[in-house]
Amino acid sequence: MPEHSLAEWLTLLEARHPSEIDLGLDRVAAVWSAIVQQRRQRGDAISLPTAITVAGTNGKGSCLASMQAVAHAHGYRVGLFTSPHFLHYNERIAIQGLPAQDRVIVDAFDEIEAARGEISLTYFEFGTLAALVVFLDAGLDLVLLEVGLGGRLDAINIIDADVAVVTSIALDHQAWLGDTRELIAVEKLGIARPSRPLVIAEADGPKGFDRAIAATGAQPFVIGRDFILDPDPDPDPDQKPERFSLSLGDSGAGSQHFDGLPVSGLMPSNKAAALQALSCAGLSLSADKVVAALDGLALTGRQQRMMVNDCSVILDVAHNPAAAKALAAALPPISGRYLAVVSVLNDKDWPGIVEPLSDIFAEWYVGEISDSERATKAQTMFEVLYNAGLSSRLFESVEEAFTSALAEVAKEAGKDDVIVVFGSFYTVSAVLNMQRVSDGCIQ
Repeated sequence: MPEHSLAEWLTLLEARHPSEIDLGLDRVAAVWSAIVQQRRQRGDAISLPTAITVAGTNGKGSCLASMQAVAHAHGYRVGLFTSPHFLHYNERIAIQGLPAQDRVIVDAFDEIEAARGEISLTYFEFGTLAALVVFLDAGLDLVLLEVGLGGRLDAINIIDADVAVVTSIALDHQAWLGDTRELIAVEKLGIARPSRPLVIAEADGPKGFDRAIAATGAQPFVIGRDFILDPDPDPDPDQKPERFSLSLGDSGAGSQHFDGLPVSGLMPSNKAAALQALSCAGLSLSADKVVAALDGLALTGRQQRMMVNDCSVILDVAHNPAAAKALAAALPPISGRYLAVVSVLNDKDWPGIVEPLSDIFAEWYVGEISDSERATKAQTMFEVLYNAGLSSRLFESVEEAFTSALAEVAKEAGKDDVIVVFGSFYTVSAVLNMQRVSDGCIQ
């Protein structure tokens, strides 16, 4: 086939497969097997290094970012696969914290195309295989793999991970995963492998969770039981940020204890799960290096703070009721107003997202996501807010909603006001992609 640029490849992949989501392992496993066979014949690398797979309704990105930072601080060469992306597709495939170059991804796409024959792959499945191909050739010590949806039938589950992590169990994607936490838990636990470590950061599992964990045959490490978080036993009132301590479960090389881990930024439970998973993977962790790696660690779209036109802005991808509840808890009292810029996809529980945030925002700025067929109509979101008695304004797009919120803050000279952008990766991406942001107005 003629040579394509990365942009051309992505356009082609978006148009090829009739379904955005097509859960199941048979097709992607068959193509992966063909790739490995062709590589074996050429004498190319066919084995991944130690692999950790992460599933969970919320918290996957935070857990993976923590693992990447800590492993890198210990001198390990790390590959990271995540989705979706915010600004550039390359963000999905990272080596040593840096996005893969276009040429590397295109070469991987070409290799997949040569191996797949007549097998149809979704955009996500093609990208998953591309990440694995890139990682085979990158000379890595560790690969970190994020599940896209669920776990049991997700494309990444063709890999028998050395360690599996489940960060949380909450209602989301019910059309694919089931409409109860019990059913969703089974799907996410499907990434576990018999006799291998399974790290669980969900402290309040659904009914029958222990039985579901036992049914995997994995070696469980459950937060609050096998690895324990505690507030710093001797807090310094002048010390910022606040700290916590962590005792890891014994994964074969002895247990470890860490003091002085930062509470701020990413959720402590996700950091704790990251450290337990790395320990289970055989990494010997230095307390000083762990603290240094986690101090100041930030992740795009997770309580991300920035300044736009002298206005304080928080970006968060919270897109389900559980994440909205966590967002509400993370927003401290301020002397000014919180203004919401929000949009969600049409499979989300919009009333459930609004409920825990209803007392937080003085005004809701609602706009429609413009680059997804799954976008909820702005009028639909607006009507829910109106019926709940919440002050809100309706716009055609997220970009218009954000621009209006900025203008409101400027008009009222609201130096103490904070705009919170949330509801979807697409919502956050829309704001990040705006010209005033890319032109350097964010400080």
